[in-house]
Amino acid sequence: MKYLITGGGTGGHVYPAIAIADAIKELYPDSKILFAGTRSKMEWIAVPKAGYEIQPITISGLHRNFNVSNIILPFKLMLSLWQSRSIIRSFKPDAVICTGGYVSGPIGWVASLSGIPVFLQEQNSFPGWTTRKLAPKATMIFTAFEGARKYLPVSKIMLCGNPTRKELHTSTGNEAHKYFGFSSEKKTLLVLGGSGGAKAINDAIAANIKELHDTLDLQIIWQSGSRYLETINEVINPDSYQNLRLYSFVDHMTHAYSAADVVISRSGASICSELMVTGKPSIMVPSPNVAGDHQTSNARAMVDGGAASMLQDHELNSRLVAELRLLLSNDEKLKDMKNAALEMAKPQAANEIATHIHEMLHQSKRLN
Repeated sequence: MKYLITGGGTGGHVYPAIAIADAIKELYPDSKILFAGTRSKMEWIAVPKAGYEIQPITISGLHRNFNVSNIILPFKLMLSLWQSRSIIRSFKPDAVICTGGYVSGPIGWVASLSGIPVFLQEQNSFPGWTTRKLAPKATMIFTAFEGARKYLPVSKIMLCGNPTRKELHTSTGNEAHKYFGFSSEKKTLLVLGGSGGAKAINDAIAANIKELHDTLDLQIIWQSGSRYLETINEVINPDSYQNLRLYSFVDHMTHAYSAADVVISRSGASICSELMVTGKPSIMVPSPNVAGDHQTSNARAMVDGGAASMLQDHELNSRLVAELRLLLSNDEKLKDMKNAALEMAKPQAANEIATHIHEMLHQSKRLN
C-alpha cells in the first residue's frame, strides 16, 4: 500500500502524522509512505529527521487583520492545488491521511475528487477548520475527544486517542539526568509552551526564575520557542542559574519527559496525550487564543481525571510558585497524578489507526 500523509504547521499536527507513519511501517513494512508539507513550517525539518521523504505544498492561512500575504493567498491556493494534483498523480497513493493544518486542505480535497480514500485524524475536542471542511468527503475520521462528535459526521467517527511518538518511552531517568547534567536527587521542572512557545508562560517563569531555581531548588528544562529566546536571554541571563537549561526547542523530548517530575504546559491535544502516555503530573495553562477554546476543554479533562491542575494566563505570576510548592512537597500526590495520567492514556492510538486504515483498504480492494 502507498500512503500520502499530510499535516503541518505545529507539532500538534506534525507529530501525530509521524506517529501514524511509524505505526504503518512497523505493522506493514512493505508500505510506501510519502509526506506533503510546507517548506517554512516545522514539518520540513521534523519529517526528514524521522526518516521520511516530504514534498512541498505552498499554502498559508488567512490573516484576520489586513496583511499583504492575504492578497497573494488566492494564488497560493491555486499553486497548492496544482502541486497536490502533481504529487498524487506521481505517487498514486492508495490512501491519503490528513492530520490537520492548512496544508491538509488542498491534498485532501484533490484526493477526494480523484476517488482516493481520505482519512482524517483530529486531535482536539473542537475540530480545526481543515478537518471540518474535509469531513463530508472523508472515508473515516479518527478522534481523540468525545466532544468532537458535535462538529463532525457521527457515522464516520472512530474514537482512538491521539497518536504519540514511540521514542517518548525509550529513555530512562538516569540517562535523562545525565543528558541534561542534572542530579537524580533533585526535582526537575519541564516548561513547555507548544512548538512555538507561549509568552504568558515564558513571562511567568522569567519573573519567578530566582524563586523557582534558588528557593525551590528546582532543575529546570525550559523550551521557550525561538521567537522568545533572545528576549529571555537578555532578561534573566541564564548563565547565572546553574540548574537551568534554556532551549528554543527541545530536540530530545524523550529525555525531557523522563527527567521531569512536573510539567508546566499549554494544553494542546498532542501535549496532553504525551503527558498521559509518559505519566507526567502537570500544571495546564490553556491558551486563550485558540478556536472553540478547545485547550480549556483539554485541560479540564486532565484535571477531572486527576492528572493535572490548571491555571489561567492571568493567574500565572501570582500563583505559579505556590502551586508548584504544593505539588512538589507531596510525593504521594505526584504519584497519584502520575497513575491518573497513565490511566487516561491511549498508547495504542497510532497502531489502531494504522490497522483500521489498512484493513479498510484491503476490504475495499477485495470488494472491487
